[in-house]
Amino acid sequence: MAAALHRRLLLLAVLTVSALLPRAAAVRPFVLVLSGEDFLKDPSGAHPSLPSADGDSEDWDDFADDSPATDPLLSPSSWIPLLDPTTPSPSGDQQDPPSDALFVAGVRAMISAASSGDEAAFSTASAQIDAAATGGHPGAQSALAFLSGAGMARPVSRSRAFLLHKFAADAGDLQSKMALAYAYFRQEMYEEAVTLYAELAEAALTSSLISMEPPVIEPVRLHSGTEENKEALRKSRGEDDEDFQITEYQAQRGNAAAMYKLGLLYYYGLRGLRRDYGKSYYWFSKAVEKDEPRAMELMGEIFARGAGVERNYTLAYRWLRLAAQQEQYSAYNGLGYLYVKGYGVEKNLTKAKEYFEIAADHKEHGGYYNLGVLYLKGIGVKRDVMTACNYFLRAVNAGQPKAIYQVAKLFQKGIGLKRNLHMATVLYKSVAERGPWSSMSRWALESYLKGDIGKALLLYSRMADLGYEVAQSNAAWILDRYGDEHICMGESGFCSDMERHLRAHALWWQASEQGNEHAALLIGDAYYYGRGVGRDYERAAEAYMHAQSQSNAQAMFNLGYMHEHGHGLPLDLHLAKRYYDQAVEVDSAAKLPVMLALTSLWIRKNYAGSFMVNFIDSLPEMYPVVEEWVEDVLMDEGNATILTLFACLVTVLYLRERQRRQVVADNPQQPDGAPN
Repeated sequence: MAAALHRRLLLLAVLTVSALLPRAAAVRPFVLVLSGEDFLKDPSGAHPSLPSADGDSEDWDDFADDSPATDPLLSPSSWIPLLDPTTPSPSGDQQDPPSDALFVAGVRAMISAASSGDEAAFSTASAQIDAAATGGHPGAQSALAFLSGAGMARPVSRSRAFLLHKFAADAGDLQSKMALAYAYFRQEMYEEAVTLYAELAEAALTSSLISMEPPVIEPVRLHSGTEENKEALRKSRGEDDEDFQITEYQAQRGNAAAMYKLGLLYYYGLRGLRRDYGKSYYWFSKAVEKDEPRAMELMGEIFARGAGVERNYTLAYRWLRLAAQQEQYSAYNGLGYLYVKGYGVEKNLTKAKEYFEIAADHKEHGGYYNLGVLYLKGIGVKRDVMTACNYFLRAVNAGQPKAIYQVAKLFQKGIGLKRNLHMATVLYKSVAERGPWSSMSRWALESYLKGDIGKALLLYSRMADLGYEVAQSNAAWILDRYGDEHICMGESGFCSDMERHLRAHALWWQASEQGNEHAALLIGDAYYYGRGVGRDYERAAEAYMHAQSQSNAQAMFNLGYMHEHGHGLPLDLHLAKRYYDQAVEVDSAAKLPVMLALTSLWIRKNYAGSFMVNFIDSLPEMYPVVEEWVEDVLMDEGNATILTLFACLVTVLYLRERQRRQVVADNPQQPDGAPN
């Protein structure tokens, strides 16, 4: 009966995986819809990959010590130490080998040249990286693969880029493994992609010192539609942000909620702030003096992790207990963890399960995840794969990264869920993109906010090579927006207009493949107007169809226009009207453009071949993108006057036509067109 109930719950699950892709201003959430076909008929059967309760299988030991043995962030291939002067060198006090020194010098010079727009210096830096790569340095091979794939200071060569990434990945370079996994994913080579993404997802989880909610990366989209995303950018300015300064003022005046918020911002390193455990501990300490339960829970985690303080499980238990007593239900997850491991308390699996259930009863994703692990491994309970799946899926619905990882593994191994490598790859990819190598997005954003567009473009392009959709769209948008500035490095010197268009087009295409409907829209525009590519109405229609399938009103409007004029689609005024109507249904902001479009349909039907029809047909060439046309035309006072006169003219024509038809109706014997 219980298994049937779990199955029924699972069949109804529509899971919004907010952790897979950035929220709100970034991209729309990934939606995972499961049906009965996704589950095994007999999930209770033995499986060779099922973990054991004794913890011998490290691959499944989710209650292991979260402190990583080595931090991938500090690998010799990482660019982060070159961007952040506070990050220690991975070699410490040891002298770097010649290849490391050459690699570091080359990448540092390349970043500097991109920042200053010095094409000669960029070429010299590229040669240094090439020399280090020839010497077998995996980081240099990875960087050279990036340059070869993009066509910077060398001819574009996708095959050479792939080969260099393969060499670097085989030598352990994690960035190249990301790039290689993404290349396999795009080619639907899921057997290869899932293996790499699984390894990277595990590394991402292991390297995260904070597992509760790891928003170390805040991928901000630079544009919203075709405009700069000013609100999201303003909130990313760290201590210069007005909201932060107001919060700090309130905290200094004794506001407990503001104290907790400041501690949280510094603890995780949010809103453009540097992660600072000292400041987070200070503000949490102030907040707990005012009995702020959320701060108590974070104090417990700080001592359990040893984040900026000496690890002390006794103090961790004390703070978590105090938070739980004040109905901070997520604190029960921490208490349960301590009882599972026997840290600071006597090991007690019964009590651990009880605490996890309390958290789950209050819809805490950590409780769902931890109960899933208990049932999957049979720790303190009878193993029940279906129950474990149910809990994991609930945690995925709440965006829990470890749960996403576990569900990916279930799909990969065929445990409880039918083996589905495509789904496993997608889920692993979302977790892998939380890895420490993603912190480059913060430096790219900071560079953009400071006006260092060349550096921002280089860093976003590097992340785009690793498969980050937000980086792909940001790099493409910069190329389109700042085309007149010398920031794009081409095969020899600065990019020609054609090189820039092609590179932006390739990035938009990759972003559209990953669900960015705005990118698909721009690809359609590129083919429709021949921007950087040959004009191709049929491919434009395909791109618009892709964006329309994601409920994009702009694409619906464009498809209506193409049907109205027979461009790449059959001339069909009825279908045109249907698409125009759908655009308004999806987005009420399209009401005015659609009203004008419907007016043009009426004029086309009643005054075919007239001056007015010719004038309407010329508008798209004058204002290629409808959104830009609305902004540039309707919002301009002078043009608004012209359009008002145009509307008046249309009204006069309509009234005259109605009068003419009325006269004809009243005088049926009078020939049509005879003078009145």
